[in-house]
Amino acid sequence: MDGTGVALITGGSGGIGAATARRLAQDGWGVAIGWRSGRERAETLAAELSAAGARAVALPLDLADAEATARSIDALAEAQGGLSGLVTAHGPFIRMAHVSAIPPEQFRRTMEDDVFCAYNAIHAALPHLRRSRGPLVSMATAALGRYPATDMLSVAPKAAIAALVRGVAVEEGRFGIRANAIGVGMLGDGMFDALQAAGHFTESFVEKSRANIALRRLGDSAEIAAVAAFLMSPAASYVTGQLLMADGGYAV
Repeated sequence: MDGTGVALITGGSGGIGAATARRLAQDGWGVAIGWRSGRERAETLAAELSAAGARAVALPLDLADAEATARSIDALAEAQGGLSGLVTAHGPFIRMAHVSAIPPEQFRRTMEDDVFCAYNAIHAALPHLRRSRGPLVSMATAALGRYPATDMLSVAPKAAIAALVRGVAVEEGRFGIRANAIGVGMLGDGMFDALQAAGHFTESFVEKSRANIALRRLGDSAEIAAVAAFLMSPAASYVTGQLLMADGGYAV
């Protein structure tokens, strides 16, 4: 990286977000670790990366508030010499249920917490990314390629985010912005423990899922971060508008 500006990772205190912040910092990026409820994790991570010689800051972000998000991103860019890239890795805890069992109000809240928050971050970042010709990477889901029953609360928002990313790729490419999404497969870290505790990831469910994955294993956040780092890097300079599956072959 050229040392100008920082890449913002929304949901930077979560599993995939934190792994992405670590990988980008390792690759020479300055990083801003966006957080809403994970202040301690974000600040600890920023201190860890700073101690290792990276430029890293923790940034409180209320993505549900479009005006506050814009103010925060504008202030970040001003303080850090620009915004060099954006990774959207935020997302609510997803309750797995059949469509018939999802109340409309819960569906609306989930869409707002995921899609609207992504839109607010991307919309606010675009003027800065135009100036830096910086890349955008958004986390989606491998379920866009192979739908698993009871996963609508994940699939529907991520489908909208993937469509938003394609729109950005088409419309903002003239400004040098590349925009891509990652179809995240089933991981053995991140939200895995919480999903197990909630009864969604039973032993039989995990084994059945493993059998449906070509590599016959679960992934981890570091593997997703490596894909994000590639898409953010000059090595992917001619890649835009894509949904790249990082799922061990689940959606093959």
